[in-house]
Amino acid sequence: MKKLLIMCGTGVATSTVVTGKVKEWLEQNNLAGEVQLYQSKVSDEIGRIDDYDVVLSTTMVSDDVRDKVIDGVPLLTGVGTEGMYEKLYEELTK
Repeated sequence: MKKLLIMCGTGVATSTVVTGKVKEWLEQNNLAGEVQLYQSKVSDEIGRIDDYDVVLSTTMVSDDVRDKVIDGVPLLTGVGTEGMYEKLYEELTK
């Protein structure tokens, strides 16, 4: 089972919105049973990024982990969601 972390600045508002959208997307793509979702704030998780298979963030992350994180802002703005979901699907099905 893949571990997917969704994080934002506080672990409350935007990560909750994104988690709801990702849950729906996982169900639509028959991945819900294959992915364990985690939700948190960036300050609690930045040192544990490697504990997760995929990380989706709606906030800035440091340069040293940026290549391990998918930008989740498109799920808030509605711009670029298709490309973001493509990256997410690719990472979850490796």
